[in-house]
Amino acid sequence: MTAHRPPFRDPALPVARRVDDLLDRLTADERLALLHQFTPGVERLGLAAFRTGQEALHGVAWSGPATVFPQAVGLGASWHPELVRRVGEAVSRETRAMRAKDGRVGLNVWSPTVNLLRNPLWGRGEEGYAEDPTLTSAIATAFTRGLRGDHPLYWRTAPVLKHWLAHNNEAARDTSSASVRPRVLREYDLRAFRGAVEAGAVAGVMPAYNLVNGRPNHLSPYLEEELRSWTDQELLVCSDAGAPSNLADSQGYFATHEESVAAALRAGVDSFTDHGTDASVILGRLRGALERGLIDAADVDRAVRRQLTVRCLLGEFGPELDPYADESRFDTPEHRELAREAAEAAVVLLKNEPSTRGPLLPLATGTRIAVVGLLADAAKLDWYSGSLLHRSTPLDGLRERFGRERVTFAEGVDRIRLRTASGTRLRVAESGPPGPDGSQDTVPDVDGSLDPALIAGRTDLPPLTADAEGSELALIDWGDGVLTLRAPDGRYLSVAEDGFVRASADEPGGWVVQETFRLETLEAHEAHDGGHLLLHLGTGGYVSVAADGVKVAADRASAEVFSVETVERGEEAVARAAAGADVVIVVAGNDPHVNGRETEDRTTLALPAQQDRLWRAAHAANPRTALVLVSSYPYAVPEAAGTLPALLWTAHGGQAAGTALARILAGDVSPAGRLPQTWYAADADLAGMLDYDVIGGRQTYLYFDGTPLFPFGHGLTYTTFGYEELTAAVDGETVHVSCTVTNTGPVASDEVVQVYARAVSPSVPRPHRELLAHDRVPLAPGASATLTFTVPLSSLGHWDVAHGRWTVEPGPYEIQAGASSGDIRRTVRIEVAGTPPTPRPVFTAGLAAADYDEQSGTVIVDRTKVRGEAVTPSSPDGSGTLVYRSCDFEDGVTEVAVAVAGEGTLDLTLPDGTLLARVEVPDTGGPYTYRTLSAPFTAQDVMDVHATLHGPLRLAHLTFTG
Repeated sequence: MTAHRPPFRDPALPVARRVDDLLDRLTADERLALLHQFTPGVERLGLAAFRTGQEALHGVAWSGPATVFPQAVGLGASWHPELVRRVGEAVSRETRAMRAKDGRVGLNVWSPTVNLLRNPLWGRGEEGYAEDPTLTSAIATAFTRGLRGDHPLYWRTAPVLKHWLAHNNEAARDTSSASVRPRVLREYDLRAFRGAVEAGAVAGVMPAYNLVNGRPNHLSPYLEEELRSWTDQELLVCSDAGAPSNLADSQGYFATHEESVAAALRAGVDSFTDHGTDASVILGRLRGALERGLIDAADVDRAVRRQLTVRCLLGEFGPELDPYADESRFDTPEHRELAREAAEAAVVLLKNEPSTRGPLLPLATGTRIAVVGLLADAAKLDWYSGSLLHRSTPLDGLRERFGRERVTFAEGVDRIRLRTASGTRLRVAESGPPGPDGSQDTVPDVDGSLDPALIAGRTDLPPLTADAEGSELALIDWGDGVLTLRAPDGRYLSVAEDGFVRASADEPGGWVVQETFRLETLEAHEAHDGGHLLLHLGTGGYVSVAADGVKVAADRASAEVFSVETVERGEEAVARAAAGADVVIVVAGNDPHVNGRETEDRTTLALPAQQDRLWRAAHAANPRTALVLVSSYPYAVPEAAGTLPALLWTAHGGQAAGTALARILAGDVSPAGRLPQTWYAADADLAGMLDYDVIGGRQTYLYFDGTPLFPFGHGLTYTTFGYEELTAAVDGETVHVSCTVTNTGPVASDEVVQVYARAVSPSVPRPHRELLAHDRVPLAPGASATLTFTVPLSSLGHWDVAHGRWTVEPGPYEIQAGASSGDIRRTVRIEVAGTPPTPRPVFTAGLAAADYDEQSGTVIVDRTKVRGEAVTPSSPDGSGTLVYRSCDFEDGVTEVAVAVAGEGTLDLTLPDGTLLARVEVPDTGGPYTYRTLSAPFTAQDVMDVHATLHGPLRLAHLTFTG
């Protein structure tokens, strides 16, 4: 230390020493202020203001134009960790470069999302990587390594994993509870987070809005018991936006906000994201908690130390030695090339059926192409996208690759007019004069907001009116009757805060989408020649026509009655274009802001009816039709898959999506993406959105017993591959696997070699097969590669609920290698000398209620508001049963004591229904007021026991004596 450089600015000192020095220099109020997302600077110490949180899921977001890479689910579909690492690196470089010009851009990036894609109806599936924890962990580790950088000390950015824990539903996401049994917790959900944390590439995590086992995730005991046990590194836990307030508001978990913030801080939350930039509310609550003795200075210091550690690692306290301080690479040729490469790698060829003329794809040079469909000339962004610097649609890409003269286009929208009851039609005002660059009407200033939720709709354009002729509108039905209406100038009808309807939006978007409508058919007694009301979904109001313009009415009674005059059906335009082409490319899919997004789950796997009609019309006019699905999630399209000669899927591919797709279709590069989640054939194949038990609910490729439309890991190429010489050997705590793969076809291509394991004779339900490792390898025609994989023996194990430990059972295991989970090419067996299963030691250890083997009609709930679990019937008025297998009562017991809360009846029986004990539980005084009640119970040796709960009874533990 010198007179001019205190220890916290001395790079020669250990980070912990520097952080301790800075912490000692801060006053109590200054420390407290660091607990909010937006922390003030401390001028006397030269400490700058800081904020946690910069969205960077697949490019820098909410901060203006930046390189936009494929959606996260598309990066997962690449099965290419090294490519994803380079994407993370590019994103972090641009984050640094943008921060150099705008200090509001943060270096604590809230990315990636590692929630597993358990259910394809989840609205935020686009944010995750895969349904499998091993693949998710591999991709997340690669991305966070790219974000972090490779300097041994300093970090380019500090990534935070989202969303801890078991978060897969948007409906009631802040009040619903995921019931997660111990096996699912440890075999599935926790594993998605653990790999990246153990790799040292993660600065922290963000808890999810929902509850797990009855306890809000912002109070999760697993933050300390699991997360922080995986690493010696300080981890910063940042709350999700508004979640601290939810604890006392929507969740009602505590009576006061002071109790809420205190509990969250003690549970391990270090930074509170609440009330936007206004820190005063949270700080007031924290002060109140201090005054009430709910927290103390040590609790505050612990959280502050974690934030200061991250800031030190980002180079803030010694910028002269920060290797990333001068980073300026932004929108470079390398980044543009990487965006194209990533988009190509994400394309999955689902089907390419041979025919007498050969496979439809790749397209030959000189082919006359009709590119049709609602997404054929679209480059859609999602909520966590940056603004596009470059834009390439499928139509752009195909015209560039094959020549404009050889590519025709038909969007396939329904062209309509909306006629009022008085006979007039809705009219869109003419656009203003073009600007100096040829554009129409500049977007109004939005005060440079970094939060798109704060950007208001435009009011600078005239509202719609009505006249005799009206305007032709493009109608798109995105499914479930959710419509968008587009004006002739390309703008979407939208509603601003003043309630007027204008053609003002370039695309649907916003936290509350203001560009979606629904046509409600009037009942027979109120209909006017088949009339409809036009409901605006963003406000819940109905469209009316007034003297000063078209606006949203206050109520249904004031709504205008419309009739729909169809000028042209989309199928007609598509059929015309298809009939005149050699090949038709139908591009269908979703808009990421409509019907499946943050706050909104999907209701069906089905392709929207309008788009279903389009591929059918194209195929009827020209059998040489391929369907390209560009979407954030899977669809159930069994008829398309059975009818069309070629089918592809890609996530929304970012700025280079169109160029990448065209190169794939042309055969300039062979497709080699693989599905990161199962594509089911029908909605009936799915478990409920709130069924988080992938084992009991038979979910994902791991346990699904049906036949999927396309299996996990599926994806074709333009060549063929042979698999030979699969070997596997156990060496201590490691399994060594080797496989030779050969490109046996005529085209150079990547192959994704997937290695799975299957327990041949397990004692408990185990996956049909489970991914152990994979590698994406490029091979020229005729070339071979021998791939080796080193897999921990523990990867063959499972969580033993009977003994509370991870175990690998002895016996045979199959090691399988193939091109997908449904296309296994080679299998070998290994023998493992593991730990033999033994009965539950219930005589000595009792039974934790949540450690069941099977259940029906129950959910796991919180035993206390801090830690522990209990089990209760799913319905307070119903019953539920728990099954405990192989309970060892040794020489015999004569009594059972149960820890219970609430009220009801507990029956303990044999599997045949023979009653062993009945415990009547009077009202204990509340769900957290436990009593220990005893009853006679006679049993000996090893047997299965069933526990049936009747009524609002919570069972935590059973103890046996005698």
